[in-house]
Amino acid sequence: MADELSLEEIQNFKGKYPKQLWALFFVEMWERFCFYGMRGMLVIFMIDKVVGLALSDKSANLQYAAIQAFVYTFTFLGGIFADKILGFRKSLFFGGMVMVLGNLIIAISPKDFFYIGITLSIIGTGFFKPNVSSMVGDLYKQGDGRRDAGYGMFYAGINIGGLLGGALCVYLGKYVSWNYAFLAAALVMIIGLVTFIFTQKILGPIGDSPLKHLTVKKRKMREIGVYLLSLISIPLILIMVQNTKYTDYFMYTIAPLSIIYFLYEAYTVKEHKFRLKLFAAFIFIFFYFLFNAIYEQSGGSLSLFAEKNLSHTLLFFNIDPNVVNNSSNSLFVIILSPLIGLLWLWLAKKKLEPNSIIKFGIGFLFLAASFYIFYYTRFFADANGVTSLNLFTFGYLITTIGELCLGPIGMSLVTQLSPKRLTGMMMGMWFLASAFGQFAAGKLGANMSVSDEHASLLTKLESYTNGYYQLAIYAAVAGVFLIIFSPLVKKLMHGVS
Repeated sequence: MADELSLEEIQNFKGKYPKQLWALFFVEMWERFCFYGMRGMLVIFMIDKVVGLALSDKSANLQYAAIQAFVYTFTFLGGIFADKILGFRKSLFFGGMVMVLGNLIIAISPKDFFYIGITLSIIGTGFFKPNVSSMVGDLYKQGDGRRDAGYGMFYAGINIGGLLGGALCVYLGKYVSWNYAFLAAALVMIIGLVTFIFTQKILGPIGDSPLKHLTVKKRKMREIGVYLLSLISIPLILIMVQNTKYTDYFMYTIAPLSIIYFLYEAYTVKEHKFRLKLFAAFIFIFFYFLFNAIYEQSGGSLSLFAEKNLSHTLLFFNIDPNVVNNSSNSLFVIILSPLIGLLWLWLAKKKLEPNSIIKFGIGFLFLAASFYIFYYTRFFADANGVTSLNLFTFGYLITTIGELCLGPIGMSLVTQLSPKRLTGMMMGMWFLASAFGQFAAGKLGANMSVSDEHASLLTKLESYTNGYYQLAIYAAVAGVFLIIFSPLVKKLMHGVS
């Protein structure tokens, strides 16, 4: 197209944010509505003994872990396919279409078609999720100081979708109909795809096919091969999602394979400095895994804790605790993200801004504090084991501060520390860390669950809060470790801060 913007024109934008950021902002916002709506519904739907799957708390935790682990594992594969064959745009569009189909299938009959619909949602999210984040990175030149602010705004913006989806889908599922809840997730994903179709023109060459040097016929053959491979994988994923034992085998296999693949790609990077930067990125990715193993209790054990052990009173309002559990984090991100971004800018002017490694460490310390607050709710419980929704919500406020010290800059760092040809793969590794974090979170949550379904709420309260106390200790240790060893990691980063 003659009027298509060049990459240089896009990256030489004036002001704080490039205009293309807003297009990607809205596309991702609707996808996050779909994703967080689905995530918030999963465990509650699974334990519903009337119209749901009637699973025990422990089984629901493990099932949730399997589903979320596969979602994020496929973002790793989706990142590779986008890098090598499809390009970010085609990968995003294909993934979005499959997500819509998955949600529509569940909406027809949630109890009967849940697993087949979830399988399609897993594949679709894998192709969609890593690519918008990668395209945001391409809006900036290497070393552009506005990149962190851009990711911060992007991170805050997509949480609008998380807030709306997290609240609305849970409300529809619990109080109206699970059919309408899953249908809502499908409809907003359609809005996201339509938004992308009408705004992709301003992205210029960003997200184009990496195979433009090939003939059209050869390029189409490879693209069709990816689509067919995705369809062929459906029965395999379906079996593994339904049987969590197979998920264990899969995750324990893909962990060493992904590390071997990373080492192979790192070996192909000839310049020693850039290879060390890749290893620095891997350290951040590893600690992101540890963070998620604790943080992602929100969709599993914290969701079950909210369902059974929390009052329905927040300040002076009557509200479902699961709506709070599934949407308060997004609300706090929207409020706090710009404020924390401004705090970093103010500290930078004073030459007091901590480097990225220290920020990661601070994030873990806030995470530790929040899980100590979740533990401390046991001291506010009544004789029936029902405790304060106010204190629980305050815990989420502290969790969010920790997340904002780590999440947005983590994505930014991965794009800065990675060679351009490996950006998609490394973003995939970032999301793969989430996959293993989700997997570990489900295992930890299952261990907190009381096996006796007839146990009292007081017994369940004690069991869950004991688990949160242990997680607080793990988070604190990781935070202190990062802060102590920050000078060593900084050397590997070669000027990236």
